[in-house]
Amino acid sequence: MLPWSAELAGRLEEHVITSELLRDNPLGDPAERPLWVYLPPGYGDDPDRRYPAVYVIQGFTGFVTLWRNRAPFRRPFTETADAVFADGEAPPAIVVYVDAWTSYGGSQFVDSPGTGRYHSYLCDEVVPWVDQRFRTLAGPAHRAITGKSSGGFGAMITPMLRPDLFGALATHAGDALYEMCYVPEFGQAARLLRGYDADIWRWWDDFRSRVSFTKEADRVLLGLLGVAACFSAQEDGSVDLPFNPRTGALLPEVFQRWLDWDPVRMAPRYAGSLRSLRAIWIDAGTRDDFYLDLGAEAFRDALREVGVADEAVRFELFDGTHAAIDYRYPLSLAWLCRRIAA
Repeated sequence: MLPWSAELAGRLEEHVITSELLRDNPLGDPAERPLWVYLPPGYGDDPDRRYPAVYVIQGFTGFVTLWRNRAPFRRPFTETADAVFADGEAPPAIVVYVDAWTSYGGSQFVDSPGTGRYHSYLCDEVVPWVDQRFRTLAGPAHRAITGKSSGGFGAMITPMLRPDLFGALATHAGDALYEMCYVPEFGQAARLLRGYDADIWRWWDDFRSRVSFTKEADRVLLGLLGVAACFSAQEDGSVDLPFNPRTGALLPEVFQRWLDWDPVRMAPRYAGSLRSLRAIWIDAGTRDDFYLDLGAEAFRDALREVGVADEAVRFELFDGTHAAIDYRYPLSLAWLCRRIAA
C-alpha cells in the first residue's frame, strides 16, 4: 500500500459555510466552518438523478481535515469511502463531512450555553445548505448520519431528536451507558485536579499556555471539561462538573443532566423516533477502553425494549479497542447506502 494520496473515483469538494447560529457563540469559535461534500462517480452524468446522503461526524477533538490523515498501511476514510462506490459495494450516495469542533475539543453535537448551538447548526443550516446545492433525495428515508465515539453519540441522538431529517444511523463505539463510559474517569480526574487545587480552570489556563498533551492530566481533564460544557453548563455559560473536584463524589443533580443525554436512557423517551428509522448500525470493540462495547450492548437492548424491529438493526461486537477502528467505517457506509437508496 503506497503512503501517498490517491486519486478518487468520485469528487471531494471543499466548501465553507457561514453559520448564523454559531455567530457569537460562547467560546468565540469561528462561525465560518469547512464543509466537505463528496460526490460519487457518475454524479455529473445524469442531471436529473438524485442521491441519498450520509452525514459523517467526528469524535471528541476531531475536525474535518483529520479525515485526510493517513496511518501507516491504511488509507484515510475519504479514500475507503470512495472505494465503496467505485467498487460497486453500495449504490452511489453523497457523503457530507461536517465540522463541529470547539475550543474545548468538541460540541457533542448538542445545543449548549457552554459551547454553542451545534445541533441546530447541523440540522437547520448544514442539511438545508447541502439540499439546496446538490441533487439529494431530500427526505429522512434517504438521509443517514454516522460517527465514532462522540460522533457515534451524535449519530445516535440526532435521529432521535430529528426523525424528520434522518432515517438511518451508524454508531461506532458511541458514547452510551454513562455509568460505564464516564464515571470511571471521575476519580482519576479528581486525583489529577489535586495538582491544580481542585480547580479545573487553573488546569485550563495552564493547558492553553503550553504545548498541548504534554502533561498527564491533559487528556482526562480536557474530556471532562469539554463534555461538562456540553451537558452541564449554566445559562450564563459557566460549567458545572458532575462531581466534587476534591473527593470525586458524584453531584446527583448535575450528573442527572449528563444522564439525560445518555442514549440508553433517551431511548424510551424517543421510542417513536427510533421505531421510524429504517437502518441502525451499532458496533464496538470487545476491549474498548471506555467500555463502549457495554454501551453498545445496552443501546441494542434499549432498542429492542422500545419495539425497534430486529431487521432494522445491524449489531456487532468485534475484537478491538477504542483506537484504530476506522476500517469499520466503510462497512457501515456501504450498509447504510444500501438501506437508504432510492
